[in-house]
Amino acid sequence: MQINGLISRLKMHAATINTLAAGISDAQAAWKPAPGQWSVLEVLNHLLDEEIEDFRAHLDFILFHPDQPWPRIDPQGWVALRAYNQRRLAPSLAAFNQARQDSLAWLAGLNTPDWNSVYQLPFGPLCAGDLAAAWVGHDLLHIRQLVELHWAAAVRDFAPYRLDYAGSWDGENE
Repeated sequence: MQINGLISRLKMHAATINTLAAGISDAQAAWKPAPGQWSVLEVLNHLLDEEIEDFRAHLDFILFHPDQPWPRIDPQGWVALRAYNQRRLAPSLAAFNQARQDSLAWLAGLNTPDWNSVYQLPFGPLCAGDLAAAWVGHDLLHIRQLVELHWAAAVRDFAPYRLDYAGSWDGENE
C-alpha cells in the first residue's frame, strides 16, 4: 500500500462528504427517512468520532503499540449517547474536517509504515494494511449512505411526483 494513495483517497472522500453536506439546513441534516435510520448529522458525527477514536487511534496501536490494550469503542451506542442528532451541521462538519486534516497530517508523517504489522483482537488478527483499507471503505459506505439520504429527501420533497424517469435506484443498469 502506498501512503500517498491512502492520503489521496481519504482527502477525496472528505471533499465528497463536504459536498454532500453543503447547502442543507440543520432541519434537513437532522431528518431521518424512517425510524432506525440515520440522519446526515448522525452520519457526520459518526465519521468524526470514528476518525479520532477508531481508525487513526487503532492504526497507531497496530503500528506502534501492538502490546497495549486497544481502546474500546461503541460507534452504534455513541449515536444516542453523544446526541449526534441534536448537534448543528456547520460545527459538526468543521470538526470532521479538522479531524480529517489531523489524520492526513499524521499519515503523512509516517515513515515507511509496516502495513503487515498485526494486532491480535478477540476475533482474530488485524494487520495495519487491513485497517487502512477499511478506513477507505468506511468512508465509501457512509458516502453511499449520504447519497441515499439525499435520494430519500428528493422522493419526499418532490411527491406526489416520481423520480422513476431518472432511472433505477436499486443499482440495476439502465
